[in-house]
Amino acid sequence: QVQLVESGGGLVQPGGSLRLSCAASENIFSIYAMAWYRQAPGKERELVATITSGGTSTNYADSVKGRFTISRDNAKNTVYLQMNSLKPEDTAVYYCNGAHVRTAWGQGTQVTVSS
Repeated sequence: QVQLVESGGGLVQPGGSLRLSCAASENIFSIYAMAWYRQAPGKERELVATITSGGTSTNYADSVKGRFTISRDNAKNTVYLQMNSLKPEDTAVYYCNGAHVRTAWGQGTQVTVSS
């Protein structure tokens, strides 16, 4: 089973930036569309962004459109989420997984946006 390890979270002030990374354990990662999700305290997990297997097409939740950018490097089995102009409402644990076919969830990475 593919294992996913997220990293790059932290505490940042409103308006700041972070870049999250998600490393997959197997090179079959490259055949799957991937996605970033997030879960805020007391809320359900929500889809943030998706990217096709070849990285040619992306989609974003309205709440992050224009601020977040998803990308991937299939040679490194890694998917990224560049987050700019962060807002307090972006505070959540961020996870990556398949966009359609999912494996076990990783531990996620905490993003806290606060002054």
